[in-house]
Order: sequence, then structure tokens, then C-alpha cells
Amino acid sequence: MSTDYSQITVARQPIFDKNLNTYAYELLYRSRLESDNIEADGSFDDVATSNVISYTFMDFGLDRVVGNRVAFLNMTRNFLIDSDPLPMVKDQVVLEILEDIIVDDEVVAGVKNLVEQGYKIALDDFIFNESWWPLIKLAHIIKLDILAIDEQQLRQHVEMLKKEDVLLLAEKVETQEQYEMCKELDFDFYQGYFFTKPTLVQDVTLAANQVSILNLLTKLQNPGVEFDEIEQIVSTDLNLSYKLLKLLNSAAVGLPRKIDSIHQGLVILGFRAIRSWSTLIALSSIKTDIPELMTVGLVRAKMCEQIADEFGVEKETAFLVGLFSVLEALMAHPMSELLTLIPLSDSVKEALLDQSGELGPLLKTVMLYEQGLWDNITDSPLDKEQLSTAYVDAAYWTINTELSQ
Repeated sequence: MSTDYSQITVARQPIFDKNLNTYAYELLYRSRLESDNIEADGSFDDVATSNVISYTFMDFGLDRVVGNRVAFLNMTRNFLIDSDPLPMVKDQVVLEILEDIIVDDEVVAGVKNLVEQGYKIALDDFIFNESWWPLIKLAHIIKLDILAIDEQQLRQHVEMLKKEDVLLLAEKVETQEQYEMCKELDFDFYQGYFFTKPTLVQDVTLAANQVSILNLLTKLQNPGVEFDEIEQIVSTDLNLSYKLLKLLNSAAVGLPRKIDSIHQGLVILGFRAIRSWSTLIALSSIKTDIPELMTVGLVRAKMCEQIADEFGVEKETAFLVGLFSVLEALMAHPMSELLTLIPLSDSVKEALLDQSGELGPLLKTVMLYEQGLWDNITDSPLDKEQLSTAYVDAAYWTINTELSQ
């Protein structure tokens, strides 16, 4: 029976360097074949999965998901020991060895062969065992799951591994406090959703930059704003008008002709589209230590827009909900407080506050999908493969949007 390699669910999780710039993305993926095998007999055919990794990712292209970043890919045992050349760009991938792989002579020889070919190796969810020494000596990066061991064990692991020629990555970093601890231990890389859950500042005045942007957002989202007012708002803000014209002429928008003025953009794209693009630019101007936040917002916004019809909501509103979903993290202020300052509709506010109301299921689906929590998606009219297509398209669109850089 032939395998349909198009049936795959894929998402990505960012990996940050010490400066919290995005270094790479770990690809989270599942094939329909894998899901079927689990449902059928509880087993997992790693030969088939190796084929899915090898062919499917190459077919649709890693660049559609990670752009020019590095991709971390989980490897099965058979993939590691296979002597055939891998159809991957060596400089763009890190091959992850999972913690449940039994380390024997065959695996060590296979990994050594991959290293000699020029591939970088990472040990995933690492907990020290004597049997892992041969792979520690071959690895470039070792990933420590900070939730799997206590702080004392973590410090012992770091002290031991710092003596080896490896870089250390802290994974499952979910809070600002955990990040600060890992930073004190001098990890080289960080992975987890701590960047979307910052320590929120309450009863503290917003910074001048934040106030200015909120004022602009208030004007743009005023339900009574009209065509001429939008043109005036955008045109009198030199930074906004410059960035908007640049964006309108980029591949992300894909217009067949050059846009020379805000008025021309309004006429061609329409009032609501220009308002959405202007809102996007305003949000991207918020100062943050983690550029990836804006990237997350853009992917969410575009994915929400792409599947809006199936959820029975307007595309422009769906885009806005996805974009504003990162507002709390960008501003480091409670969402409930921020929403009192911007004149958004009740349905948008309900979705942003607790993923309820008309737009709630849409935003919830997109956020669960991006985290790889696919089995928790219950309110979607789309299946996992359809969501995957929308996600990959949204990621590719974001890569081509200069505001995400």
C-alpha cells in the first residue's frame, strides 16, 4: 500500500539564543499514518514516520515553515541508523535524538556517521545515564527539560555538561521565574512559552511609547471612524504611513501594481483592510525584548483570517483577534486593563479575555494548534490536516512580512 505523504500535521516552537532572538524552530509534527497506527494497535511504526519526515518535509519545503532559521527535527531510531544520505540541507537542521531511543553500538555508529556528514545533533529531554556518554561526545546541543528534574538535579547536570564541548538548551521554560533561573545557570538556548506569559505589571502607568500606540489603536478601532479619517490618521503619522506603503508593496500583500499613496491603497484594498494593516504596524512598533512575540501575533492573525469562513466570522475581525491576542504579553499589562482603553467590539473582547463568545472557538483552536495540543481541539469544523495547511500558509506569509523580522 502506498503512503500519502501529504497527510501531516505540523507546527513549530521557537528556540531562543541568549539575547532572546529566535535561533531556530523545533518542528512538532504528526502523520495521519502515525495517528492511525496508534488507534489501531497502540504501536508506532518508526519506519513509516522516518519516511514521512524524509519526504513530506522536503516536498513542501522547510522554508515555508522556518524561513532561513534552523529546524530541529525529532529522529526515529531507523532514521539514525539508515546509511542512505538524508535529503536535507545540513546547515538548516539539527537532528534530535529522543530520550527513549536505546543507545547501542548501532545507534552510536549511525549518529557518528551523521556527524561526519556535517549534521548537528541534539539530545532531547536529556537525563544523565552512563550509556549516553558516547552520544554526549558526539552531540552539539543537549536539551534539558527543566520540569522533568528538580533544581538541584538541574544544577548538577549543568555543572557536569559544562565540562563537555556542548551547548545547553533549557526546554519547557514556561514562566519568567524559570527563565531567570536558567539564565543564571548560563544556558545557551531557551525553549518554551515563557515569552507569552510575562510578569504582568498592574497599577503602573504605561510607558510613553505604549500610551502613544494605544491612542493610535483607539483611533483606528473607533467603530465610527470613516474613510477620510483613516486616511488622515495614517497620512499624518509619518512612521506609520511609510511602513504601511512599504508593506502594501511587499510580497506579503501581493498586489499586482505599486501603491504610491495611502489614498490609493484605501481605494484599491478598501477601508477595513487598510485599518487592519495600520493596526498591525502600530502593534509592531511596541518595544519588546522578544521579537518573536510579533511573529506569533502575525501567524495567529493570518491563520484566524484564513479559517474565518469555516467558523462563520468575518475575516477582518478574525485577523484582529489573532493579532491582539499577544497584546498582553507585548504590553506586560493585564488584558482586561488594556481592553478598557481600546474601543473593540464585545465579541472581540470576549475572545481575548477568555476565548468565549462568537470568536472564542476560532482563537482557541488556533492557539491550541500552534502549541501542538492537537488532541485538545474539539470546536473546529476543520480537521487537523486542514488546520495544518492554514498554519503552514500563515507561517510562510509571516516569513514574507518584513514587520515580523
